[in-house]
Parts: sequence; C-alpha cells; structure tokens
Amino acid sequence: MALNRELYDAIIDGKAAEARTLVEAEIGAGADPMALIAESMIPAMDEVGELFQEERYFVPELMMAGRAMKAAMEPLRPLMARSNVQPLGTVVVGAVKGDLHDIGKNLVGTMLEGSGFRVIDLGTDVPPAKFVAAILEHRPQILCLSALLTVTMVNMRATVAAIEAAGLRDQVRILVGGAPLNERFAREIGADGYGATSTEAVSLARRLVEAA
Repeated sequence: MALNRELYDAIIDGKAAEARTLVEAEIGAGADPMALIAESMIPAMDEVGELFQEERYFVPELMMAGRAMKAAMEPLRPLMARSNVQPLGTVVVGAVKGDLHDIGKNLVGTMLEGSGFRVIDLGTDVPPAKFVAAILEHRPQILCLSALLTVTMVNMRATVAAIEAAGLRDQVRILVGGAPLNERFAREIGADGYGATSTEAVSLARRLVEAA
C-alpha cells in the first residue's frame, strides 16, 4: 500500500473529521490498518514535527495535527485489537503530581500510539505511587513523565526515587519532557532521556525500544 496523500495532508492540516472519514473509507476498501499507519499517518506526523522544529508550525498547528492523528486512529484501534497486532512496546504516560497540564502529554501519547506503541495514559496530577502501580500492572518498556511548571517538575525526581525504592528502575526506561526541563535536569534526576518536543520524545522512544 502506498502513501495516501489525502490522509497525509488531512493530518498535516489538522482536519480531524476528514482524516477519520478517509481512514474509514480505506478500511471499507480492505486496507491494512498497520500499512495505513506506517505509510501515511506516521510520515504525516514526522512532517508536522519537522515543520514545528523549523518554526513553520507552532503549538496550535501541532495540537490540531495531533487531534487529527487521534481521530484517524479511532476506527483502527478495534481492528488492530482483533488482529492481535503486536505493538512495538508499551508506554505509560502521565503528568506528575501537582501538574494539571495535558496538552504536551496528550500529543506525545497520540504520536506514540500512531507509531505502533500501546499507550497507557494516567492523566494529570499523578502521584509517584500511581506510576509505580502502573509499572507493576502494565510492565511498560518506557515511562514518559510530563511537567509544565517549575514547581511541579521537582515531582519527577520524587517519581524516579519511588520507582527505584520499589525495585523497578531497571525494568523501565524513563523519559521526561516539558517546557521548564532540559537534558541536564533529566540526567540529575536519573531519567534515561529528555524530549524537547513531542517529535523528539517519540523518536527517542523508538530508539530505546529498538536498542533493547
């Protein structure tokens, strides 16, 4: 199956309803769900990431493209579940305790799902104990922690410490992201990586899983 240019453009342009309609039409015509994702949807989000890094797209365009990607994924999820398609890996995402911002987290989660990962979204204001419980329940390869405020980013350290205290640190790779963070902070708290943008976070998650 080749690139579906209409679907590709609908995601880049942030046209959620159109993206879903195009996916439903492809499914009706017998298209392979994973081929749609790999050959049209992921390339579209990769292009969106490049446009964002080049400052030709900004946060509103990034959010609209993320919503279009999420809408396009909706009719594919049940088909993927029935066909027992194996995900690239499992990722748990969440905004740390005290942080109620979810835009970046949601975008990363959508892009990870579109890249073939199984995503468990814990939401916002997630205490360390809930992250620990999610690791025990879902056995993810990767944990993505998000924070948008300097007053809440310190709770990333507490979360990493809680995972270490539970004896689970060697079982999961921890990625962090959010406006006030940087690579140095990620290293200081013992995380495995830092994504300055949602695109970087997804690329890093792919590399970590492939290297495992």
